[in-house]
Amino acid sequence: MVIFFMYFCTEKTRKVTTLEKIQSPIASELADFWSQFQEAMHHDNPLLQIALNHLLQKKGKMMRPTLTFLAARAAGEINQSVMDAALALELLHTASLIHDDVVDESDRRRGQISINALLDNKAAVLVGDYVLSKGLHYAALTRSTDVLDSVASIGQLLADGELLQLHNMDAETFEERSYYEVVRKKTASLFAACAQLGTQLAGGTEGDAERMRQFGQLVGTCFQLRDDIFDYGTPHDVGKPTGNDMREGKLTLPVIHVINKTQDKEMTDIARRVRRGEVSQEEIDNLVAFTREKGGLDYAEWAMDEFRMMAAGLIDEGAQAEVAEALHLYVDYVAQRNL
Repeated sequence: MVIFFMYFCTEKTRKVTTLEKIQSPIASELADFWSQFQEAMHHDNPLLQIALNHLLQKKGKMMRPTLTFLAARAAGEINQSVMDAALALELLHTASLIHDDVVDESDRRRGQISINALLDNKAAVLVGDYVLSKGLHYAALTRSTDVLDSVASIGQLLADGELLQLHNMDAETFEERSYYEVVRKKTASLFAACAQLGTQLAGGTEGDAERMRQFGQLVGTCFQLRDDIFDYGTPHDVGKPTGNDMREGKLTLPVIHVINKTQDKEMTDIARRVRRGEVSQEEIDNLVAFTREKGGLDYAEWAMDEFRMMAAGLIDEGAQAEVAEALHLYVDYVAQRNL
């Protein structure tokens, strides 16, 4: 009796997290999603299953399926086609991360060893291909040509964005436009598809689906900006070393803005050598410190807040009150999260 009372009190007094509030209207659907996702990540090939089990070790926050289900609930009901689309998009996203780690030669992913480090590059590429094809399978289960077309288009955009990012490493100039184009293709396109397809498959109008596509695009841009800002924080805060993007030859909005604003010759030279992979850790540390000192993070925060406000303005306040509130919380969470 005492144990039960203590448990009851703990549950009653435990603070509900923002993410739990966001996911509350769709909690049962997310539980079903995770169960079906685990089923999708099962195979009798021993080597493949080692990789799939490794991927399942971190459940993550399920930000993309959360957006798919909230968009669907705002438009109507969450049906099996919505569920299959959510699975297809999450599997596509997972495959893209596996392939990105191979391209970037990364040995960690959010504090966890990457598949290419766990096995090797050859096996990682094949695992990524398998997960991608599994995603196409779930897209086909929707029997919707719009879903198939969307998933195929996103696959093209992700590859296009990665190639554009590689191309930018040879550029002598530092353009925000090129940065945002990579963000649109590599990150925002997936959020846009989640919101659009969730709305469409739940019975929303074409206008609703387009509005939510724009919403997802803006939210996805916020998501990437926050990720890029993390790279100037501390390893304890975000689970990845400070300056990790620069070690991979990537220059993001904070440093791009500062280089263009200050025209500092020494830092411009370091930035160009970052892209060529010809820079020391000390020089990366100096460029990170310079970016922080000259307002690069403030500028990125300002830009992110602009996208956040535009996204919030697209939420249908006529939807169910708890769903509209969850979407507002979702936007704020993406922009304010600390990992």
